[in-house]
Amino acid sequence: MAHYDFQMPISEAQARQLCVNDTVSLNGTLFGIRDATYIHLFDRGRKTHFDLQGAAVIHTAPNVRKVAVSVEHPSGYEPICIGTTTSARMERFTRPLMEQYGVRITIGKGGLFAASQEAFKVLGGVYLAVVGGAAALETTWIEQIEAVDLDDLNPESLWKFRVRSFGPLLVTMDSHGGNLYTEVNEAAQEKRASVLRALGVK
Repeated sequence: MAHYDFQMPISEAQARQLCVNDTVSLNGTLFGIRDATYIHLFDRGRKTHFDLQGAAVIHTAPNVRKVAVSVEHPSGYEPICIGTTTSARMERFTRPLMEQYGVRITIGKGGLFAASQEAFKVLGGVYLAVVGGAAALETTWIEQIEAVDLDDLNPESLWKFRVRSFGPLLVTMDSHGGNLYTEVNEAAQEKRASVLRALGVK
């Protein structure tokens, strides 16, 4: 296990050095994305002017407040609560997001599935887990909402956050086939079977 402090964006080589159970903190730019954003980008043919090459995205539809544009709030939005949502619904978008936009890191809750695992392996990416219920803490890691795109989808716009020491986050899926969710499930199943055997249950 190792800890990495990344200044975003990162390279494929940096993504591939990460392994399950490593921890990561992010600095610089982090993009917020969610179901509607993906659907409009990949099912409805819309584009974004953001450069996502080497980027990290977090599955979120943040609670924000509309404010006057200023140096402190260049996007016209103030972050109120930036929580993370469950990733499973967005499984089918992992590969196109990596192939078409060059994203390296996906952050969310609950993990992804086999297609995403294969995309991480082939293209060089990872999944970082956020503990459920940590939205208040996550929000303290966000310094500013720098910009927003596809804002007619608000709050499922494409958000550009400036972050500092965002983490530590746990690597739960890596580019080497490592998957902490699978490991935990297999260990739990084996423990259950062992207990049942000890009880004489068939």
